[in-house]
Amino acid sequence: MKEKKEAASLYWESGLEVKPVYTAADVEESGGSGGIGLPGEYPFTRGIHGLMYRKQPWTMRQYSGFGTAAETHERFRYLIANGQTGLNVAFDLPTQCGLDSDDPMAEGEVGRVGMAVDTLADMEEAFEGIDLNTITVSLTINGSAAAIMAMYFAMARKRGYDLAGLRGTAQNDILKEFIGRGTWIFPVEPSIRLVGDSIEFCAKHVPKYSPVSVCGYHIRESGANPDQEMAYGLAIAKAYLDHVLSRGLSIDDFARGLSFNFDIHGNLWEQVAKFRAGRRLWAKILREQYGAKDPRSMQLRMIAGGGGGGLTIQQPFNNIVRGAYYALASALSGTQTMALCSYDEAYTIPSEDAARLSLRTMQILMTETGLCDTVDPLAGSYFIETMTNRMEARIAEIMRKLDAQGGIVRAVAEGAAQAEVSRQAYEKERRVQSGDVKKVGVNCFVEEEETREVEFHPYREDEALHQVERLNRVRRERNGGAVKTAIAQVRAAASSNENVMPAIIDAVERYATVGEICATLKDVFGAYREPSRF
Repeated sequence: MKEKKEAASLYWESGLEVKPVYTAADVEESGGSGGIGLPGEYPFTRGIHGLMYRKQPWTMRQYSGFGTAAETHERFRYLIANGQTGLNVAFDLPTQCGLDSDDPMAEGEVGRVGMAVDTLADMEEAFEGIDLNTITVSLTINGSAAAIMAMYFAMARKRGYDLAGLRGTAQNDILKEFIGRGTWIFPVEPSIRLVGDSIEFCAKHVPKYSPVSVCGYHIRESGANPDQEMAYGLAIAKAYLDHVLSRGLSIDDFARGLSFNFDIHGNLWEQVAKFRAGRRLWAKILREQYGAKDPRSMQLRMIAGGGGGGLTIQQPFNNIVRGAYYALASALSGTQTMALCSYDEAYTIPSEDAARLSLRTMQILMTETGLCDTVDPLAGSYFIETMTNRMEARIAEIMRKLDAQGGIVRAVAEGAAQAEVSRQAYEKERRVQSGDVKKVGVNCFVEEEETREVEFHPYREDEALHQVERLNRVRRERNGGAVKTAIAQVRAAASSNENVMPAIIDAVERYATVGEICATLKDVFGAYREPSRF
């Protein structure tokens, strides 16, 4: 009689072991089925809305923006004409770092990787003729978020929109910038204070707007495993909650304003388990730890899109297929908003054709495949429910360890979080290079002579010069005395415990620049210096 051959051990990137076969006993051993629930009901494992896509499909919000406001406006109109239902705005590095386009530090970067914004005039041109009631806008901005949000609010109010009904999102997650991207400006504590000012201002004056989109996405892109991505994201969100609670607001006054941005690449089932577990854990945290009563405060609202970290320079057209699978994982995970990196983003700013193809990928998934027929079609799977339980336990354990070490804010301030993510990035790359992690076109199914037909987006120096000329024209035509007075009010608010948002809105309405506002805040708060760890 032949002995059964044992299957080789298999592990997800998060370290969870995957068995060949799952049964009801595995679900019970991992924690049971009591946390599955119904969609739209606590703990929201199956989604935050009762009918999910059966009633309302996900918002399609491609990341876009480059060059000047005029160029970006043209791309916005193109995407909307092709069926996009939301906008996700990319800003250039000078804008992200709080520099004006004529700053010497901005040379060569104006409009290169996103839209250049110096004053309210740029914001007005970018969104001219776009209905902000039907097309919601996400601003992917962090270090200079207070100034950019103020410009968006001022633009909307100038066009006659009531801020009390304005919808939209700002990324405005500075803690993940310290961990994963680097477009920080101010030290950690004053940076959190600015996030708190925006949350408090929106809770009182722009209640339907989401002033923070906690962004595990960039932590994952920087090297974190899926469980770390979710754990760090939830820990960062808790830090913002704790800060705003210290101001005297109650949890149900503002918690529903937080949203989340997470990454998708790698194992499809691991992504689904990550999101179902994270959604459930967040609901538990809000109800059990913070005493939230409003179900909306407990809902993890998210944009989940195909991550650039999964794309390859080699055989770029393979990224089209990868993007489709990432979209599938996003839909199966119960996202509210979806975005896909276009196949050429491993090289360049997406071409119109590539951006349209990503949009069509989401539209095909939405209309042709049956993904919208029923809510959470994977619910009840022995495999999915077991791994959701185990993923939740793993995320919670990472968060407990963070708390035991002093919390996420301390970990960021001391560089410990950055060091851990960097270590994971090294380990991940080592495994790809060794072939332990298979990547088609990179370490398997490689072509000796490879053709890469990718259209590169040109950097146009003349457009950068045009942006500087426009900035100088605005400076000449504005009321210089009024700007000086408004900037002084920003300085006074920053120097006290006063919320800076009203003063910044007043300043941008007088066409103060992003650079002037951020330089004023830097005079008060100082500049962040990155810690070194060896």
